[in-house]
Amino acid sequence: MRRRHISESLELPLTERREKETRQAWVYRCVRERIVAGELRRGDRLPSTRTLAERWGVSRGIVELAFEQLTLEGYVASRVGAGTEVVADLSEPVATVARDDVGASPSPISPLPLFETAASLSLKTGRSVDVALFSLPAWRRHMNYALRTVTSAELADTDPRGYGPLRESIARYLRVTRGITCDAGHIVMTTGIRHAIDLVTDVLADTDTTYYLEDPGYKNLASLIGAPSERCVGVPIDDEGFCAEAADRVGCPGIAYVTPAHQAPLGTTMSINRRMQMLAWAEARDVWIIEDDYDSEFSYGSAPLPALKAIDTQGRVIHCSSFNKSLFPSLRIGFLLAPPALLPRIAALRSASGRANSLIEQMALARYIDAGDFARHLRASRSVYLRRRNLMLDTLRANLRTPCHVTGEHAGFHFVLWLPQQIDETQIVDALRAQGVFVEGLGEFARAQRMAPGLVLGYAAFDDARVIEVAKQVATVIDAYAVPAG
Repeated sequence: MRRRHISESLELPLTERREKETRQAWVYRCVRERIVAGELRRGDRLPSTRTLAERWGVSRGIVELAFEQLTLEGYVASRVGAGTEVVADLSEPVATVARDDVGASPSPISPLPLFETAASLSLKTGRSVDVALFSLPAWRRHMNYALRTVTSAELADTDPRGYGPLRESIARYLRVTRGITCDAGHIVMTTGIRHAIDLVTDVLADTDTTYYLEDPGYKNLASLIGAPSERCVGVPIDDEGFCAEAADRVGCPGIAYVTPAHQAPLGTTMSINRRMQMLAWAEARDVWIIEDDYDSEFSYGSAPLPALKAIDTQGRVIHCSSFNKSLFPSLRIGFLLAPPALLPRIAALRSASGRANSLIEQMALARYIDAGDFARHLRASRSVYLRRRNLMLDTLRANLRTPCHVTGEHAGFHFVLWLPQQIDETQIVDALRAQGVFVEGLGEFARAQRMAPGLVLGYAAFDDARVIEVAKQVATVIDAYAVPAG
């Protein structure tokens, strides 16, 4: 029998209410801080909303709204007749970063910390998701079901494309949400987008292959594909996305890598005209296109455009995506959708490489999608990330005295904060790192393009209080290094 903790009989401390903090946010923060600090552990049952309302001197409705937010973010769960209990497993306390005040003028930059630690606040684009939003109880149900029902025949299945029912679930999802006409036979399972890129380039590339890479773009892509710099062509990105005209001047067959839904890092969504131009260029120049659809599920203003693959009539696009960002990073399940001419070679290479996915996790994920839990998780996560994006933008606007502007905020997990031309981007990055706040400068993503100074700010992995704290630190440092007009 599972041990029941006795927190419901204890008083929960109520910390001092912050200036301009709503009562709901105050109650939410007080409970969440106890969970993050490890004082409330998985299995602990919280006092009733009526009890907390009486003890803390607020209305019961405020406590209920705070509990709803904690439930949405995966910290607690409520069951009829059993009350509300902690479900997040955060037994290791999260260290709090001390905020260093920045004076009116730049001070010498401390050499520490040079590397991210547990106490760092990372706004890097690679630290995308908040895993606390993922419902472990729901996932455990599907994992347990897979373990109970798996058969010997399924354990012996060696289909080089991956688990068939999961590929069917993904094909249905792609038809509905990304507008791609496909079936399970078009899909090959991978461990993520990097694995997909490996498979595609190993099948298609030789020593003479030209690689067309977004500039600015994915930082480690050139080293990932192992291509010499002279074979990599940086293609500029403008307000409509990938500049096919610039790529056409090279005139060589090859492989192009693009992020059309939400360009990494600029956040541009490739226009429909530019998509048609790119497909025509690829057909004319014998270029294969790798479409990295890494965060298309998270569009805040309106529904995203259909995938580039959805309008590919010539079989030039290899569509890649992953569940590692939308669910949790250690899942290591992704997929690619390739033209029929390439599928046998890609599947054979996947089998030969030994980089396969766990059958049990594939079975659980198929059931997770079919049961509607994946769609529910996306809706809930999208709501939380939208709120955090708005909090960061509002805090920056309220605290920044230096004129800056933002792009790419309509989707994904990050946006670009463009700095005035006179500011040294690297000084801002280094100064924030000295305070334990790790950000990326836009110049880090560029190959040959000369970029205006800017910061690429991720916001999804922080809770609301941390979003506000980090945004204030970013604003303070930028203002300290800004050169006054005149």
